[in-house]
Amino acid sequence: MDKNDLLDTTLFRGISPEDADTLLSCLEARTKKYVKDEAVIRSGEPVRELGLILSGSVNVVANFYRGSESIFGHFGRGEIFGEDYAAVPGRGVIGDVVAAEESEIMFIDVNRLLTTCENGCSFHQQMIRNLLTISAQKNLSLSTRMMHIAPKSIRERLLSYLSERAMEKGSRRFRIPFDRQQLAGYLGVDRSAMSHELSKMRRDGLITYHKSDFTLHEGAGRE
Repeated sequence: MDKNDLLDTTLFRGISPEDADTLLSCLEARTKKYVKDEAVIRSGEPVRELGLILSGSVNVVANFYRGSESIFGHFGRGEIFGEDYAAVPGRGVIGDVVAAEESEIMFIDVNRLLTTCENGCSFHQQMIRNLLTISAQKNLSLSTRMMHIAPKSIRERLLSYLSERAMEKGSRRFRIPFDRQQLAGYLGVDRSAMSHELSKMRRDGLITYHKSDFTLHEGAGRE
């Protein structure tokens, strides 16, 4: 991600290139690259930095004692993660943060971000406001996932999620950020049963799909 792309992220919105350079130095920002499936943060680890995804994406994965896992979140290019835990010193992360693909991540010390210097720079205040906006958006996303997993049937969960993605993209044709295993984990269902249900939904004329590309047909959201 180049400087212009960085300034287009919600975290840096409203901040000039010159002020961004000053902030990155003040906040002791650092970057690190990860390969697919590499752990960025492991469950139980305390963190003090938020991660801003410069390229690639990550999944937040909860691992259960019986060996199963569930995806609780997916964050892509330009999004942040870990800020809530970093704001609570000593609180261990619940679940692993794992690179969903080859990724580069910028880490920013949250304590430095939330503590303004004696100059009270307006651009520092702007970043704090941006962080609050992101936090509110994430709370809404969590509420949306709860809505998706509330129905009992797999079909209803799929339709809830796919309808929401279509509305978000403003089109009945869209791409989802998950593969089949990840989608099953996000919706809290068995992968084989979900794949079977997807086939039935295609046969019933509700959807068509190829890998992660979906088309939601007229009337599907009313099932």
